[in-house]
Amino acid sequence: MARTIGLALLASAVGAVTMAGPADAISHGEEVPNGAYPFSVSLSMPKIVQSNGTSYASACSGALIAPQWIITAGHCFHDGERNRVSGPPRYSVAATVGQDTLSGDNGTTLDVVDVVQNEHADVALARLAKRVQNVEPLQISGSAPAPGDIVRLVGWGATDADGDVTTRPDYKQTGVFTVSRVSDTEVFMKGSSPSPLTTACSYDSGAPYFSEGKGGSYQLVATEIGGPPCPHESDETTARSDVLQSWIQDEIAADRTQ
Repeated sequence: MARTIGLALLASAVGAVTMAGPADAISHGEEVPNGAYPFSVSLSMPKIVQSNGTSYASACSGALIAPQWIITAGHCFHDGERNRVSGPPRYSVAATVGQDTLSGDNGTTLDVVDVVQNEHADVALARLAKRVQNVEPLQISGSAPAPGDIVRLVGWGATDADGDVTTRPDYKQTGVFTVSRVSDTEVFMKGSSPSPLTTACSYDSGAPYFSEGKGGSYQLVATEIGGPPCPHESDETTARSDVLQSWIQDEIAADRTQ
């Protein structure tokens, strides 16, 4: 089941595009130390208006992959009825990069001004209003993941399925996962550390799973798109980054030439 972005005030019906099921900040994870993984992005949507006139607040996670671009789940950008959309967002979306806590002020917050949805995966690229300075973007892995690979997840979600956008932990959360199986377009992940119950939760949609190399090098392996309600010991469903690498590079390059 796909994981939806969390709703703070009101849940809305599923639209034409299949969405991910409820996910919260990393359940059974741990706080990220100050200064670590600055490429992690917190996305805030303070007012999403539905066709019936009601509204709600929500959030997602993501990663900076170029000075003016982030990658996240496609279903984070929709028309208010959960149909994914490209172009300018239909509601205000603020992206905070390089910050340690939700309450802090040591990061950079910029508006998302344009969105490009992938046609084959629940993944979107979002262009920021300006370039982010002094944060090294997360590199995209060009290698296929394999069962047994170890990756890390960092997200800004809740810590249990009952959490909402106002009760998320102040610090971004992290956990270690093991690749359980791989399909042509997706990677299935199981929680490993600090617990077998370490899982993505609400508002972790779009969070990056990345490999950690020697000398502090990181490469994006997959993007969180769905899973059972947290916490659980089943697979998380994520979108493979290596099969999206050419698309990502083409979209960012096209923006530079405009």
